[in-house]
Amino acid sequence: SLIYPRSPRWALPMSWKISMRLRSCRSTLALLTASNPHESAAELLQDFPRAGLLRRLAALLYDGFLVGAIWMVLGFALQLIVGPDTNQLVDGVVQTDPVLDNILFLLMVASCTGFYVFFWTRSGQTLGMIAWRIKLVSLDNTSITPVQALLRFLAAWPAFFMFALGYLWLYLDPNGDALHDKLSSSKVVLLPKSHRSF
Repeated sequence: SLIYPRSPRWALPMSWKISMRLRSCRSTLALLTASNPHESAAELLQDFPRAGLLRRLAALLYDGFLVGAIWMVLGFALQLIVGPDTNQLVDGVVQTDPVLDNILFLLMVASCTGFYVFFWTRSGQTLGMIAWRIKLVSLDNTSITPVQALLRFLAAWPAFFMFALGYLWLYLDPNGDALHDKLSSSKVVLLPKSHRSF
């Protein structure tokens, strides 16, 4: 009769450990599949509260410094291109070419519009919004479209300069949305402290 060699003492414990680890991995995989860990960003944002007025204004102030810096660079670059001869000092007042004034104004409007539309559609956050942990999304918690961003940008100007009535609207709205949020079908939510934008 054949005599089979006996397994070493470590063989059974080793095979048992491998079997238990495989079972643990299978259980973990089943649990992850059932709970759907790759939950979409829209589902994660749905329970976040609306951002308050002070955070909105603080983010707007931060972004105002950035946009102002962009305008200064544009004005300096335009002055380098056309030269200093376009400016004249008349009765102690600096007068510039009206054509250049209009060009600079259009550049300022275009740069400001591009700044907000780019960040709002790309990540929903400008740099000021990142600092204050607020984010702009559509009502279905997805990123807003360029059309929504442009509409919101155009509506935000009168909302702010008409005694900030558009912003104060959030105190009357049951959802806490400002007037330009309503017009663009968007909302600004407050992110938790654990959120990382980068």
